[in-house]
Formats: sequence, C-alpha cells, structure tokens
Amino acid sequence: MKKLIVAVITVFIGTTAFAQEIDLGIKAGANFASISDADDLSNKTGFQAGIFAGIKFTDNVGIQADVLYSQQGAKFDAGKFDLNYVNVPIVLKYYLVQGLNIQAGPQFGFILDDDIYAEIGHVRIKDNAEKSDISAVVGAGYDFPFGVRLDARYNFGFNEVVKDSDGKNNVVSLALGYSFL
Repeated sequence: MKKLIVAVITVFIGTTAFAQEIDLGIKAGANFASISDADDLSNKTGFQAGIFAGIKFTDNVGIQADVLYSQQGAKFDAGKFDLNYVNVPIVLKYYLVQGLNIQAGPQFGFILDDDIYAEIGHVRIKDNAEKSDISAVVGAGYDFPFGVRLDARYNFGFNEVVKDSDGKNNVVSLALGYSFL
C-alpha cells in the first residue's frame, strides 16, 4: 500500500512540470454492484465518495487517480453480502473531443468492512472477504469547463472476493465530481 501511494505521488510530482492542466477535486455517486459466478445473488445499490487528482499532458491525454470509499457486494435473500472498500483507480483518460473522454486502467481495492453470512434454518454461516481486490476499470466521462466532472465506469474484478470461490466484484458506477483547480 505504501509503495503504491509513493508511486502515485511520484508520478504526479514528476510530471507536474510537463502538465498542461491539473485537476484536484471531490466526487460522489452510485454503485450498482454484483458478484460474478454466484448463484442466488442479485445487484446491490450502494454509493461511492472521495477525492480525485488528475493531470492532462496534452489536449488528448491525461491520467487521473481517485481515492474512494465504495459500498459493494450483492443482495442475498438467505443472508448478507455487504462489502466496503477504499478503492484507488488509476485511469488513463483519452479525450475524443473537448471534455468527452474514455478511460481505462487498474483499480486497487482494500477492504474496510465486510458482512458476509448465510442463514440456513437456524444456523448462521459466516465468511470473510479477501483483504484486497484488483480490478480493471473502463468507462467514459465528460469534464465540463466550469469544473464539473461526470463519469460512468465499469469495474470487473480479477481476484476472488471470498477465498476458494469463483465470485469476483463487478461494479457499474456513476459519479459526479467537482474540480477545484
């Protein structure tokens, strides 16, 4: 975790001199989460909120890193599957036309809290989520000239949410942000 933070800070500081435009702001939005390859689980709606920092290198290329609190998981009739993460997506933004961009990159998630259990009759079976989650992020966004940012992203997980299971995080997120710079 420390190495990741140092690397992100180094990239931002090292490229600031060459940057055309710097963004720093806040964002919040809705998550529509599910767990892949899991029976009897359906989509769960949650929220995300946090900060972002970005650098636009040219008129067409930029990079953005977020630090987000993110509610994920799935709905489950016979129990609970609630996950709360701190997610750090780092996306390359390619601007198609002024403001309109497509995004892709990795996301590193760190579990804050999990509540996973199933009730079978009067028996409650509890489980724990893995401590970290690695995902890929693809999406699109629009950066308005007056500081407002709109993002729509899809995150698909690479590793198991619960050890020895096939279920991976899948999250569609819609977020609205505001850049102070």
